[in-house]
Amino acid sequence: MQALILAGGLGRRLAPLTNEVPKPLIPVAGKPILVRQIEWLKEQGITDFILAVGHLRAKIFEALGDGRKLGVRIVYSVEEEPLGTAGAIRNAEPFINGEEFLALNGDVVTDLRVKPLIEALEDADAAIALVPLRSPYGVVEVDDEGRVKSFVEKPVLEGYYINAGVYAIRRGALRLMPEKGNLEETTFPLLARQGRLKAVLYRDAFWRSIDTMKDLEEVERILAPE
Repeated sequence: MQALILAGGLGRRLAPLTNEVPKPLIPVAGKPILVRQIEWLKEQGITDFILAVGHLRAKIFEALGDGRKLGVRIVYSVEEEPLGTAGAIRNAEPFINGEEFLALNGDVVTDLRVKPLIEALEDADAAIALVPLRSPYGVVEVDDEGRVKSFVEKPVLEGYYINAGVYAIRRGALRLMPEKGNLEETTFPLLARQGRLKAVLYRDAFWRSIDTMKDLEEVERILAPE
């Protein structure tokens, strides 16, 4: 099975870092995000990768090449302009060689297992990984008399889940993807209405998206070697 990594974004919220380095190559605890992703999937038996690249793509070509030094195979699907997540996947169709494939955002750091996602395609055209919603703020617990009981830093909000940016997709779903646009606004709502989109909940997996400097600093602290 192939994994398609969406690595073409501009990463404006991480400027000025992304003025010279594409977001997926930003080091997290000494290792670029893309390298972490490839190693995470390789450990699960996936060694065939498509990188959808755009912004500063020459830096990614130079850093990863054909993937040989990481023990994998990498080919590149080039976006001459930003296409959105659905458009980027549609653009990569000539490189997809199987009936099922994984797709993921190039800014995700996780250890979730992809086998349940792939298995969910048995009766669906796409499956989406969901992780618990974590509050971006610390929460203050107060009793009935207004006394502060405790401070909880960025707790998980029970019962609420968010899109983890990791998907398993059947090749047939490509026909529902526009040449420009995002999965969450186009293809996935359509599949959901048809009952052809499954969700897989990952309650205990490590997952972080590197969107801002604050995210980067937090994940650096978590993953920094002791």
